Amino acid sequence: MHSPTRSMKRPKRRREMLKQVNGTKSNPALNPREVEHRLGREVESFLSDERQLHLIDDLTKVNPVTTTTVLRCLQARYATHVFYTKAGCSLVAVNPFRPIPALYTQELMEEYHTASCLQDLKPHVFLVAEETYRNVESQIPPVNQSVIVSGESGAGKTWTSRCLMTFYATVAASSSVPKGSITAEKIEKRVLDSNPVMEAFGNACTLRNSNSSRFGKYIQLQLNRAQLLTGASIQTFLLEKTRVAYQAPQERNFHIFYQVAKGATEVERLEWSLPRGATFSWLPNSEKSLEEDNFDVTRKAMSHLGIDSSMQNNVFKILAGLLHLGNVGFCESEDESQPCTLEAHAKDSAKTASRLLAVPQERLVDVLSFRRITAGKQRQEFKKACPKAESGMRRDCLAKVVYAKLFDWLVAVINANIYADPSGWSNFIGLLDVYGFESFPENHLEQLCINYANEKLQQHFVSHFLKAQQEEYALEGFEWSFINYQDNQSCLDAIEGSPVSIFSLLNEECRLNRPSNTGQLQTRIEVALSDNRCVSQDRFWKEPNFIVSHYAGNVCYRVEGMVEKNKDPVPPELVLLLQRSQDPLLQELFPADASRSGEDNVKAQTKPAVVTVVSKFKASLEQLMEILHSTSPHYIRCIKPNAECEAALFRQEEVLRQLEACGIVETVSISAAGFPVRMSFGSFLERYKVLKKPQKPNSRAEKHQENGFAPVRGNGWKAEASSEEEEEVRNILWQTCEEHETRANPAYCGKTKVFMTNAMLDLLEGRRMGVFSEAAFCVQRFWRRFKRRREAERSRSALIIQSGVRSWLARKRFQKCRKAAAVVQRAWKRWKAKRDAKAAEELDDADAGGTFLGASLPAKRSRQGASFRFWPLGLLPSMVPSGPGSFRQSLTLLNCLRVLQNNSPDAGLWSRPSHGVTSVRAVPQGSIKFRCRKSPLLFADTQPDAYIVTGFNQILLDKRLSV
Repeated sequence: MHSPTRSMKRPKRRREMLKQVNGTKSNPALNPREVEHRLGREVESFLSDERQLHLIDDLTKVNPVTTTTVLRCLQARYATHVFYTKAGCSLVAVNPFRPIPALYTQELMEEYHTASCLQDLKPHVFLVAEETYRNVESQIPPVNQSVIVSGESGAGKTWTSRCLMTFYATVAASSSVPKGSITAEKIEKRVLDSNPVMEAFGNACTLRNSNSSRFGKYIQLQLNRAQLLTGASIQTFLLEKTRVAYQAPQERNFHIFYQVAKGATEVERLEWSLPRGATFSWLPNSEKSLEEDNFDVTRKAMSHLGIDSSMQNNVFKILAGLLHLGNVGFCESEDESQPCTLEAHAKDSAKTASRLLAVPQERLVDVLSFRRITAGKQRQEFKKACPKAESGMRRDCLAKVVYAKLFDWLVAVINANIYADPSGWSNFIGLLDVYGFESFPENHLEQLCINYANEKLQQHFVSHFLKAQQEEYALEGFEWSFINYQDNQSCLDAIEGSPVSIFSLLNEECRLNRPSNTGQLQTRIEVALSDNRCVSQDRFWKEPNFIVSHYAGNVCYRVEGMVEKNKDPVPPELVLLLQRSQDPLLQELFPADASRSGEDNVKAQTKPAVVTVVSKFKASLEQLMEILHSTSPHYIRCIKPNAECEAALFRQEEVLRQLEACGIVETVSISAAGFPVRMSFGSFLERYKVLKKPQKPNSRAEKHQENGFAPVRGNGWKAEASSEEEEEVRNILWQTCEEHETRANPAYCGKTKVFMTNAMLDLLEGRRMGVFSEAAFCVQRFWRRFKRRREAERSRSALIIQSGVRSWLARKRFQKCRKAAAVVQRAWKRWKAKRDAKAAEELDDADAGGTFLGASLPAKRSRQGASFRFWPLGLLPSMVPSGPGSFRQSLTLLNCLRVLQNNSPDAGLWSRPSHGVTSVRAVPQGSIKFRCRKSPLLFADTQPDAYIVTGFNQILLDKRLSV
């Protein structure tokens, strides 16, 4: 959706071009048709450029770089719902004033984190976060990074910081962290949970922003050597504690008060005396409902940060007591010597406040109504009644000091739960989120400090980028035309300069032992800073004031009340009252003096050295600047498209003022003409010397003159290098450009440094990663070869060992078998000898008896008898003791043949009994039992079939059962 201002600009541009064309009508060579045709071409070209503006994602590509072209580009992208644009070294973020969940998804975070080339990605807050994360990973000094989020109030700084923390907590999370640290899952959750707690206690709804930060914070995310999140710390600056007791019209108090009043349970309402519909003086505009009024989110976040429910109830009870304290009003006393009395409705509020703060009611009313004065050499103490205004100031002071201490305690508790041991982290990424530039109808000391902080940050940007870079280009021999920029150093000199400045005059007024005179202070400021053009006065305003010309515009400040706020006095009797409180948290916030009691402190009080608000704030900002100067800064410029905080509304005047204030156009101009990356020759060679390749003589100069795209210094590559380091740097840069066929001038060699574009840095990093990958592959290759050879040698050795063992086992088995065979042979031979002797003996006995072997065979025999097997026919005659061819051998052979011819188991050569074992000659009586062990030899248990004639070792037969 296009804004009205954009549609009105085209006719104006058309009229301007028409005037230019009409100016050429005097030329006779141009006829009206040619003029009309030329005008049509210019209008078409203009409209085409307008349509293409939203495609430009980097303002350095706008041609020409002017305030108008930059503004038109941002407006065109905003109309197409594109809210991030790159502007050289910084990122411009235009607030859409509506939620866009698809722009901050988990998948988008992973896409930016895993991208191989960040230059190909669209501008986004995740792109800045990934650049800082990769810078820490690359360890290029300075390693520590800082992201500075700046802009006016309501421009989206808080949301941007929240997105950055979510990104870092997501990509840097791990399940394991060094010893002594809490797990990464918990630290991630705790770091993210610190946001809602800090916003609840430190943010409020103002005229320009519904969630305005009323304090500054610098969050340090701590990473270990593996770039994993191990802890964090939070540093705060200048809480606007006056908001507790004073809220400007249409503004609100801190969010936490509304959360307690709206989100308390019924039991808690009874305990804290917070009935529904109750009215509190310090809770204006409570009917307005905001997203930040979610009490449950704050409670859960505090639980994750280690604050248990009992401590939470104690905190909320104190906050409820402050709300009741705000309803304590006083009536004006008719007699100055008498104290002010409480209003009718304020008595119950005083009673409830004293109960919730755990202090005596009489003591509370007394310290608010009387002021103690110590006078004389004897330090005598007197009580003086306070007028109504002073009693109200003491009440407000009591509330402010309690809330300020409570806020500091909360920050300390958060740091204790998210901070990691220094040995567990090596680098950090800092996120700076400070209050935006403010200008209200009435501006006080708080606005002066807030705008002073923004001036310091703007000066850091100016000195680091706009000024330092151009001076460095000149020193390194660049042919550089200086680009003018707005330097706010004179404004800073007027605020904090030496010897005379606004801060020094305020501090001097605080040190004087007299009441402050606003008119006199205004005169002193006007006279002392008359030479500074940044300080002036509004003559038409009756009240004392002074105007400061800030980089973002002129702001008029009221002098009244500045000195008192700068002193920030806390009456000692108020501190003593809180020290004597029975509440454990208040006792922790206000510890009693160990050396002497509070009353002794009041009596023996001496005037301490005044430490003013501006002095403390200036010291904290100087400490912050030292941290920023030691890191590599990255800038995110948040732009507010309209003052009404409405979506899809782009007001050119509003945006133009912000662009001019923060120096976006100058930044784009310097970035387009310069080089964002710079490294000394030593640092460059230390990192990229591995990219150097050997080359042939004179080949470099020829290539340089032929191509003309490599980095140059002076008159180009024909100029001789001033040192060996520069020569090596040139060779590496040229080889990189030649390898990727780069035809531009992506680098420049100065006198002591090399300057490069981001594209050239990506090429160098890509080559370096390739070299390391190749080296790693080579190492892996040799390692795998070594492992294979070692495994082969081990396998061969194992095979040899196994072969030896197997041969040894075979030899042992063979020797054992041979020994067993020898034993068997010996036993067999002994048995054979005994058998031969016994057989011969039996044959001799039978021959002597004259019994014919077959004579005693009966004609018919029962089938019952012993089964037997005959000896071999060739064996029986040989066993006969007679000589060969004797009559006995013939008879024996004849009987054997008869038996075989009959083929009957009952046939035999002798008569035999029905039981026992029968041999050839002997007829034993009874049964014979054999007991055998199972042989270890194979087939040793195999027995021959019955009725088969076998060898000599099967002479004996088992007893045959009778049929």
